[in-house]
Amino acid sequence: MATHVLVPVDDSDPSDAALEFALEDQPDATITALHVVDPADLPGSPTLEAETDEEYDEFRLQQREFSEEIFDDARKVAAEHGASIETDQVVGSVADAVIEYADEHAVDRIVIGSHGRTGASRVLLGSVAETVARRAPVPVTIVR
Repeated sequence: MATHVLVPVDDSDPSDAALEFALEDQPDATITALHVVDPADLPGSPTLEAETDEEYDEFRLQQREFSEEIFDDARKVAAEHGASIETDQVVGSVADAVIEYADEHAVDRIVIGSHGRTGASRVLLGSVAETVARRAPVPVTIVR
């Protein structure tokens, strides 16, 4: 049994299913819902290198608010299962950020949706889920 499960969340149906699965399958584990903001996936958003500090701060504030909406929904799902979850937000390439987070935070299992809500990750299995499954330092469960 896992003691710390990481569930990337992005407001997609597969992400919601992954959280439900983790809560049901690992009821005694610490579950962390992680939202990764990838500026490259957001049309018209500032990049990390090209914009001013003020523009980047505004971008981060908007993304923090969006993440909190996702986390509020995730907390409600956890409460329906009689559980609580931890939440965190990071900025970066989604697959790399999930793998790095798992490595740095003593995660011993990742439960991820089969595809996300934006970009190439919507194709077939999903480039993010596939990359995480291949490169993660811990077991990965992919949920459809």
